[in-house]
Amino acid sequence: MKTGKIIREFAAKDGRKVVLRTPRWEDLDDLLEFINSLVEERANIVRTEKVSREEEVEWLSRVFSRQEKGEMFCLVAEVDGRVVANSEIVKGRGYASHVGVVGIAVKKGFRDLGIGTEMMKTLVEQARRMGVKVLTLSAFANNERAIHVYKKLGFVETGRVPRKFFKDGAYIDEVIMTKLLEE
Repeated sequence: MKTGKIIREFAAKDGRKVVLRTPRWEDLDDLLEFINSLVEERANIVRTEKVSREEEVEWLSRVFSRQEKGEMFCLVAEVDGRVVANSEIVKGRGYASHVGVVGIAVKKGFRDLGIGTEMMKTLVEQARRMGVKVLTLSAFANNERAIHVYKKLGFVETGRVPRKFFKDGAYIDEVIMTKLLEE
């Protein structure tokens, strides 16, 4: 899929225009600032170390290559010309080629505006186009906001890894959620 392709636009709950599109090279600095802001915030993501510009260049190069091959789909949300959310579907291989793994993150200050919900709806549509029949994702068990959105969109808890994460002196379970995409 072409870089920078606009998939859809909508108004966030605060009235601002949100553009959902594929990433482009010009997003590099925004994406770097985005991931590092999540690390600084100590958000519920697996990454705990900041990313260097070189690492982000390598990551974005891989995204473009894999997206071109149909192995993944990456979607960003742009508000006021800046990337405020990032998400992806990574398609399985071999006997799991019908399964897609979803990842999504929304920047602090842009949550609870409907951006994550609209991104997930768009990812589900794209997964169907990719031939995905099963979508899975994982979440920190204490991320009630995200789990609520996933359930609202038809994901169900299908597993749990006890004490998967250790953050701020406490263990947190990993919740595994699945959505079967009807034919």
